[in-house]
Amino acid sequence: QLQASGGGLVQAGGSLRLSCTASGRTFSTYAMGWFRQAPGKEREFVSAMGRLGGSTYYADSVKGRFTISRDNAKNTVYLQMNSLKPEDTAVYYCAADIPVQVLAGTPRYWGQGTLVTVSS
Repeated sequence: QLQASGGGLVQAGGSLRLSCTASGRTFSTYAMGWFRQAPGKEREFVSAMGRLGGSTYYADSVKGRFTISRDNAKNTVYLQMNSLKPEDTAVYYCAADIPVQVLAGTPRYWGQGTLVTVSS
């Protein structure tokens, strides 16, 4: 089970850090990803990280502004979001699976989503 938190309302240019905590003992065996879905749009890939944190991936739209990290001892993955823009407004979901599934956008395990609203 994945539990996402950290969303909220922030002004453009501000920062937020999302967290996603997993239950169970197998967290470190999964790649972790963040996805988002804006109102009226399809869900899209934001970022992903390999099991041990050595590999990171970002959508072009967030590269240089967002940073993914994980703490396997805490079963938690983070998404640090800086220089936020109104177009970053969306529900953000964390997800887990083997790397190929996360990068394909089809992970098996999803969190419940946390809303990020960026005002202009």
